Amino acid sequence: MSSREDILGRVRAHLGRTESNATSGRAALDAYLKARPQGPRPRIGGDLVARFRAKSELLSSTVEDVATANEVPQAVARYLTAHRLSSQAVCWPGLAALPWGQAGMEVAARPATGSDLIGITGCFCALAETGTLMLCSSPDTPAAMSLLPETHIAIVPARRILAGMEDAWNLARAELGEVPRAVNFISGPSRTGDIEQTIVLGAHGPYRVHIVIVGGEG
Repeated sequence: MSSREDILGRVRAHLGRTESNATSGRAALDAYLKARPQGPRPRIGGDLVARFRAKSELLSSTVEDVATANEVPQAVARYLTAHRLSSQAVCWPGLAALPWGQAGMEVAARPATGSDLIGITGCFCALAETGTLMLCSSPDTPAAMSLLPETHIAIVPARRILAGMEDAWNLARAELGEVPRAVNFISGPSRTGDIEQTIVLGAHGPYRVHIVIVGGEG
């Protein structure tokens, strides 16, 4: 039994949750979440892709648009060449079938280690309000891929760009059912201002975040 299962088991026991009443308890919780009014939200209309792109760039991310997924490797290769970075990278398993070799890249679908400099991921969704990526961990979407390498490249389908945080959690509840082990919200490169209030990039994660939006060319 993992620590997570142990802790959740104790919570269930304290609440009196059993297999027989779990369904009704979950239904009551879902009903509460649906009925609960949302707090004040800014109005976010118009082109969500354009807003997401603009907000991401304000956070020091770089962004490129491509029409199809097969164009992603060439876009990534252009970025790496422009920044004089390695053409070797690691990626989520679901991205391994993209034509990386045709773009002159060597991409391995395996978990990232401390020696990997470039990690390529997708995302669960993205938030136009803040230019934020939402990544949900699983065996096929390991969190370390966006945390350990110095350069994080994220592939974002335009159709998965939502207005705000509330929409992202609603989508997660609808599609995932169970909350994943980790949910990471990434808003540009890692940064800190702890030392003399000077912003330093790459303090606790990647120095660079490059986003490739698929199907969002305006």
